[in-house]
Formats: sequence, C-alpha cells, structure tokens
Amino acid sequence: MRRERENRDERAEPVRVTDRRRISLDPDPTEQSLLEGESPSLKPTYVEELEARTKAAERQVQEVQARFDQLRQQLQRETDETRQRLNRAADERATADKARLIASLLPVVDNLNRAIDAATTNEATLDSLLQGVRGIASSFQKALTAAGVESLESVGQDFNPELHEAVDTEEVGPERDGKIISEYSRGFKLGDRLLRPARVRVGRASQARNANE
Repeated sequence: MRRERENRDERAEPVRVTDRRRISLDPDPTEQSLLEGESPSLKPTYVEELEARTKAAERQVQEVQARFDQLRQQLQRETDETRQRLNRAADERATADKARLIASLLPVVDNLNRAIDAATTNEATLDSLLQGVRGIASSFQKALTAAGVESLESVGQDFNPELHEAVDTEEVGPERDGKIISEYSRGFKLGDRLLRPARVRVGRASQARNANE
C-alpha cells in the first residue's frame, strides 16, 4: 500500500505557482533620490513654472542687450566713418577754394613783376607806371570778387562801429555830423563775416556851432 501511494504521488502533475506582481527593474525617481541622499523637491508646480519663465525672460533680456550693444557699436563705427568722410570732403573743398584764389592772384603777381622790370630798365614813364599800377589793383579786385570778398563803401555813409574804425575826426557842419569824411584803408567782408573794418575819418559838428543854432 505504501509503495502504491508513492507511485501515485510521483505520477501526479506538479503544481505551478505564478506571481502576478510585476517587478520593475528601474527605481522610482523619488525613491532613487532618497536612496542617493537627495531631498525631494517640495516646490509647487506653479513655482517651478514661474522660475522657468523667469530664467527664459532673463536669457531674452541678455540676448536683447547683446543685440543692442552690437547695434550701438555698428552705429558708432558708421558715425565715425561719416565724420571722417565729411572732414575729408571739407578739407578737399577748402584746398580747392585756396587753389582757385591763388590762381586768380597769379596775374596780379605777373603785372607787378612787369612793372618792376619796366621801372628797373627806365623804359617806363610815369603815366605807364600809373597805368600798370591801376591794372594791378583792378586785377586784384577781380580776384577778391571771384573769391566772394566784398569791399565796403564808407565815404558818405553813417559811421557804424561794427564796420568802421574811427582813426580821427574832422569838424563839419551839422548836416555831416557822424558821416564818414574819408577813409585811410578800405574794409572788406566775406559774406556776413567782416574781414577787416574800414579805417576812416568821421565828421563831427562843432559844439559851439550847435549851441548857436
């Protein structure tokens, strides 16, 4: 009997045991951080989102600042180049104006040399020398006019301290009081700029005559 029971036990089908629980080989991040000794984040989700947005805004501000610095440097370079170009143009224009003025004065120098040569060789008379000097003065006046220089007409005009320099006075009648009687040297101006005031003699009415009148 015993042997038959053992044979039945050997022929019996083995019992299979199935564990339906799934085993995860990857630890949970929270558990991993705890295992590694890190403290879990206790910040609410909206705080983390706000911090992320703040960092993104800071990066954008840095990018805008870098772009602004780049544009400012570019503008500074362009401004410097424009200033240098304008300065070169002004220098070239001034040189050209100077060259034109000198060229217009060369005939005056030629006439002076011819007058000197004629006077040295005794070939010129007083009238010819006077005519030569007048030609020189005319050539010089034309050169000044071409350069934009204007002479001031003073004789017979009212004395103006901004245009005239009174050298002395002359006693005159009341109708010529304050009028310019004569000039010692002519004044010149270039546009609105006074180059040289005219040196003049100014009429002054006698105080005794004014008292009698």
